[in-house]
Amino acid sequence: MYGFINTCLQSLVTEKFAEVTWEQLKASAEVQDAFMTYTVYDDAITMKLIQEACKALGIIEAVAKDFFNTEVTMDILDVNEEEERTGKKEHVVFLIVQKSPRQLRRAKPNRLQGSQGIQRDQEALDTAFLRMKEKYLSVSVCLVKKSRWEVVRSMVMLGKGHLVNNFVPIYPKRLWIEEKTFCNAFPFHIVFDESLRVKQAGVNIQKYVPGLQTQKIRLNEYFSIVHPQVTFNIVSICKFINSQFVLKARREMMPDAWKIQPPLKLRGQMIWMESMRCMIYMCSLKLRSLQELEAHKMYLSDIAPHDTTRDLILLNQQRLAEIELSNQLERKKEELRVLSKHLTIEKKKTETLLYAMLPEHVANQLKEGKKVAAGEFKTCTILFSDVVTFTNICAACEPIQIVNMLNSMYSKFDRLTSVHEIYKVETIGDAYMVVGGVPVPTGSHAQRVANFALGMRISAKEVMNPVTGEPIQIRVGIHTGPVLAGVVGDKMPRYCLFGDTVNTASRMESHGLPNKVHLSPTTDRALENQGFEIIERGEIEVKGKGKMTTYFLIQNLNASEDEIMGRPQTLLDHKEASAQGSRDSKPVAVLRYADSRKVLPKSDAADSEDTRSVTKTPSSALHEKRIVGSELLTNRHLKGVQWQDRTPWGLLSDNGLRVRRRHNTFLMTLCHLVSALCSNRGKMKPSP
Repeated sequence: MYGFINTCLQSLVTEKFAEVTWEQLKASAEVQDAFMTYTVYDDAITMKLIQEACKALGIIEAVAKDFFNTEVTMDILDVNEEEERTGKKEHVVFLIVQKSPRQLRRAKPNRLQGSQGIQRDQEALDTAFLRMKEKYLSVSVCLVKKSRWEVVRSMVMLGKGHLVNNFVPIYPKRLWIEEKTFCNAFPFHIVFDESLRVKQAGVNIQKYVPGLQTQKIRLNEYFSIVHPQVTFNIVSICKFINSQFVLKARREMMPDAWKIQPPLKLRGQMIWMESMRCMIYMCSLKLRSLQELEAHKMYLSDIAPHDTTRDLILLNQQRLAEIELSNQLERKKEELRVLSKHLTIEKKKTETLLYAMLPEHVANQLKEGKKVAAGEFKTCTILFSDVVTFTNICAACEPIQIVNMLNSMYSKFDRLTSVHEIYKVETIGDAYMVVGGVPVPTGSHAQRVANFALGMRISAKEVMNPVTGEPIQIRVGIHTGPVLAGVVGDKMPRYCLFGDTVNTASRMESHGLPNKVHLSPTTDRALENQGFEIIERGEIEVKGKGKMTTYFLIQNLNASEDEIMGRPQTLLDHKEASAQGSRDSKPVAVLRYADSRKVLPKSDAADSEDTRSVTKTPSSALHEKRIVGSELLTNRHLKGVQWQDRTPWGLLSDNGLRVRRRHNTFLMTLCHLVSALCSNRGKMKPSP
């Protein structure tokens, strides 16, 4: 079957159900080819596609709807084949049912509207029959009024009624043509009698079937009837006198030199000559192309000038050339489609890589050749981090170990930037820099960066120090303030941040402590009443900034570790949540920001305020001691803390967070011992 059928099905599916549906249909039918219009394909491919289309889409109903322009159902009732001598015939019985529109069933029009519709239909029918009369009736309209059926019947019954053919031909008394001229004018003709003995033949048919020159030969000795499939005798031929006859030369009767050639086929009409009791076969060569003509070692000049076979061969040759050109165009089109698809995939990869280096709107402006103007952001939050004792690690390890360690750590950090939707600015050595609220301003930039910092601290525990084999330690510093952002450079351009906010954020990192998230005062104010546990570090000397009161971010009281890390809830969490369902009916919280416009319940907001008042300790009530980079609690940490019970292992309640503590007396004793040890050894300098 020609690919035209498959392309029609493809056009219908893509037009009605989209291109993706056609690809799914091909996959389910296990067909991967791109169909060409004039290429012949196996019928099994077409049947597979139609069967899958019927299962998935109900394509028969879609075709019927498109063809009849109304809602119909179309079913196949019966399919059978009939073998005949003239060929095989297939019979298909369809059942087509038109669906009445629902609105017409509901709303009943009044009689006036119904009568108007009937009248319009009647007028349209009368107009159509008048056009038929004007087209097919060449005589004047009869005065007697006829019914429509009689008009149609008179058009079918040619030679009767008003369509009488009054033409009478005139024949000459004798035939004014010589026998030689006739045989040359009609080079392919054969005259034979009732016993099939050849009486006369054209010059060219004698040339290519030399046996016809022998006297008293029978036609069925040299030819067989291909179409129609009848017995080769005069009676059978007369029964199918109005059919076109195709004769094929018998190969065994041809000369030995011509037996390797394709058998000669003739196509023409049988005419019975009653006066001479003979049959004339007016025929021509059955050829379709110049290649077949060349295979028979014939020339165009062998065909009579008045024979349309010559024109058919030339037209068919032109058609074949056009088909070949069309196939080439379709192949090129398919190649271009595949290349375009691959180009789209590669372009998407390139854009993904570009958007990983620059913000999307900045990258788009650079692709268009435009200059990217610097932008000022009134408030944003910047984070810096580095690895503790990174220089010592580099001195004790191979370079590949350092690269593997940093790659593992940065890959985890990069995933967190997508989770919290913040922008990674750059990495220099072990330093990692991100910003929230740039280049897309967001109101929750401080919360996003704070959650990202907590996630960094968790991720760092999964990266091992190649020297000690223990988890690495990182310092994190965060500051909030205004910046100026823009693209600098022409080669390898980078989206950079400028301003004092960058310097202050870097100072927060360099003056921080291992595994601590160091906050500036502006970041502390930005995170106020946002559900974060923050403790005051106190007043420290910051290089280039003087004395500053800084803070440490401890945890997010409203988000679990899985939510901060962007991980799905574990099975254990689900079991614990279901076990506590009777005591706490609140569902597991989903990490949301203010930008998501999610309004927290009033109880949650109240809990956040209470948490802030408990966990944020004034500087006057906090006395900090650090011994070799470690932080210990003293007596003043315990002021204002209320215990739920007096058992040796009490539970400190803090906004639903239950932290197991030892008894107050045990802590007091431990702190006195540490204070005594510190007084003996002297005060220790704070770590940088």
